Amino acid sequence: MIMDTAARSPEAVRRARRGVLMSEALAERDGGRQVDLDGGQRLQILDILITSIGGAYAHLPAKRAAYATDPVQALTLLRRRAADLSDTEFNRAVSEIVTGLRDAHTRYIGPSRLRDQVAVLPFLVEQYGPESRPKYLVSKINTEAVDDSEFQAGVELEAWNGVPFARAVENHANLETGGRPDSRRARALESLTFRALDYGPPPDEHWVIVGYRTKRRRKAEIRLPWRLLTPGKASTALEPGSRAALKQAGDPSAEAVRRAKKLVFAPDLWATDRQRRTASEVSDKADVGEWLDTPMQDVLAARPLSRKVGYLRIWSFDVDDDDAFVAELIRLLALLPQTGLIVDLRANPGGLIWAAERALQLFTDATIQPTRFSLLATPLTRQMADSPFNRLELEAWSQSLQDAVSTGELYAQPLPLTDPSWCNDQGRKYPGPSVAVVDANTYSSGDLFSSGWVDHGIGPLVSVGQATGAGGANVWTSAQLRDALSGTDHQQARMPAGTGFTMAFRRAIRSAAGDGIPIEDLGIPGIPYEMTRADLMNGNKDLLGFCTDMLR
Repeated sequence: MIMDTAARSPEAVRRARRGVLMSEALAERDGGRQVDLDGGQRLQILDILITSIGGAYAHLPAKRAAYATDPVQALTLLRRRAADLSDTEFNRAVSEIVTGLRDAHTRYIGPSRLRDQVAVLPFLVEQYGPESRPKYLVSKINTEAVDDSEFQAGVELEAWNGVPFARAVENHANLETGGRPDSRRARALESLTFRALDYGPPPDEHWVIVGYRTKRRRKAEIRLPWRLLTPGKASTALEPGSRAALKQAGDPSAEAVRRAKKLVFAPDLWATDRQRRTASEVSDKADVGEWLDTPMQDVLAARPLSRKVGYLRIWSFDVDDDDAFVAELIRLLALLPQTGLIVDLRANPGGLIWAAERALQLFTDATIQPTRFSLLATPLTRQMADSPFNRLELEAWSQSLQDAVSTGELYAQPLPLTDPSWCNDQGRKYPGPSVAVVDANTYSSGDLFSSGWVDHGIGPLVSVGQATGAGGANVWTSAQLRDALSGTDHQQARMPAGTGFTMAFRRAIRSAAGDGIPIEDLGIPGIPYEMTRADLMNGNKDLLGFCTDMLR
């Protein structure tokens, strides 16, 4: 794919930010679905999922134990009644079974015509206060899409389509992924206003009625329609067919939502993130409080908070080149104050495992031991590992998979995906103390970075919520799994009618001080912190103060 690397014009940005009404798009595109799946296609989808989840899903034993459910049996039973369902009912049934695994790595992709689109409402909802008595407010708003002057950033939300807001969040959390209740609530809060349509159906309602209290404490309501945006990807993002394609640990749905938020709330940055620039083309100076320029602005942001403390935001690890990512990190760290650093990974949905694990060395003198990964020991994974087509990718696990036949081990030997020498090839670059900040939406490669941070004693880990999002796996797509099964007894046909899935393929196990502890459903706990109203309305004021005090 050739990417247009020019900056988007102001008119193109306005059109992209405005998007289209979802109601009109669905009417034009036959309800957002392609032609109905025929009976043979439905059975093909189910058979591929049954084989893949039963034979290669890395967390299957743990999910069966944790949720007292068996997705393979559920899909097998669905196979018996698949022909009696409508197309919508069938796709929803499949999606509910897969989503019931509470694993954002493992998602069913239905035959939607709304590919690459995100359904959005023109505001962002965030939570503050204690978990037992949360309050919800509008933290950001696209004023161009709202014609009510009283509905503005800072108003507190009280109802959602007539349902008390806290109850609406809980109801929606039951439909979300996430191994802990707090992580499901965090994802529910986000998906109330932003939903990636590659990984789920469009909202049932064409608009929502939001009950809120104005700044003068008067109760009011506003009706807002869902719109569809196409946020696209930045020039630095993973390219199809990249050498890094099989080394991903990320939530693709959350990554699409992150990009949509950038389009809605930071359109000027979105306008330029397809430009390809080098470090020599950007300024290397910034006054206190100002952001440093960076050619990787889609994933990195840095600024001096004071003459003594710097701030580094890692928005995502969705990069194609880990060498370029690490080099830019080194450049930015050198431009920040050297006596204290806050590393913020909140809402980081993950990405390239190599980038996350290689970044850790820059903050410590310790020798980094990368996370280790293992495959479920099954006849399917044994044949995959023995296949000559997979020698470079899977041969290292072959012997332990064969040994599992006689030992009864559930998993192959855990091995790193990042070469340990790569994790220590640059050494420490930031000399001062550092503190990292995470939340329940810090996921996948974000979990890996957080576990490495804690397990190597790099510095304190502050957690907004109970822990990180608990995504512990290397994720593959249905196409990648199909390619790896080619030539084995389990080879698969292509998923029909544009359907597909993503799946946790290799389970992540912590190393160093946390050696042997799985990440999935547990996450990485830290020093608890409750967001305040001042944080949401004044640039994380109290959170940054809390972290600065820890650095002192």
